[in-house]
Amino acid sequence: MQRPLAAAVLALGLGLSLVACDGGNKPAAAPSNTTPTAPVSTPTPPASTAPTTPSAPPAPAARTKASLTKALLALDDLPSGLAVEPDSGGDDDGTKLTSSNAKCAPLIKLFNDEAPTGSKVTVSRDFSGGQEGPFVGEQLDALPSAAAAKAYLTSVKTAVASCKQAKLTITGAGTSPVAIAEVSAPKAGDAAVGVRVSATSGALQGLEIHFAFAALNDVLLSMNFDSSDIEEPTLAAADKVREVLGASTQGA
Repeated sequence: MQRPLAAAVLALGLGLSLVACDGGNKPAAAPSNTTPTAPVSTPTPPASTAPTTPSAPPAPAARTKASLTKALLALDDLPSGLAVEPDSGGDDDGTKLTSSNAKCAPLIKLFNDEAPTGSKVTVSRDFSGGQEGPFVGEQLDALPSAAAAKAYLTSVKTAVASCKQAKLTITGAGTSPVAIAEVSAPKAGDAAVGVRVSATSGALQGLEIHFAFAALNDVLLSMNFDSSDIEEPTLAAADKVREVLGASTQGA
């Protein structure tokens, strides 16, 4: 995705307008009188007292792939022993959550979608400590507004409350029934939700995947882990989003 140029064009146009207006405000010189007269003071007309309307707050900076990528966690932000996993390029790895229960449809969609509905920019990065883990995944999505980010968290909570069991398929590993539950989430961002998916039997028995979602103004932070130690990385990720994007101070 190309970086939007609208802000730069607007700034350039505004700058040129200001220069043009300033150049045309010089007062004309008064004509000289041939007959000397006593100086007469001319009262200056009072300045206009028309009420001024307060200027609107500046529009939030456009979210770009570059800025969101810069806000992702890096190796220096995490404990030693991890490495960045190669980018899969968005290819479908075959991992799916399925269920025949109609009440699970919203959760199935949330889990299987590559990005939340309405996401304008999506970036992600995965880390691992080798074949045995640990595994840490992070995704950032620029949503249309802060309200949209919070609404996504509400949809996650509602979907999890309606679907407690499903089937998880991981290509190369197999399929297992899983139990789904909302769990305590790190206190990150404006609001946060935690979810645990646990394989209860079958080929994936013993596998647990923990998710943490946090709304940082219009940016949605999504984390996934293969352990329950999610607080420190999630808080570190939220802090970096604030530091790089200023997401805690942007307008909705």
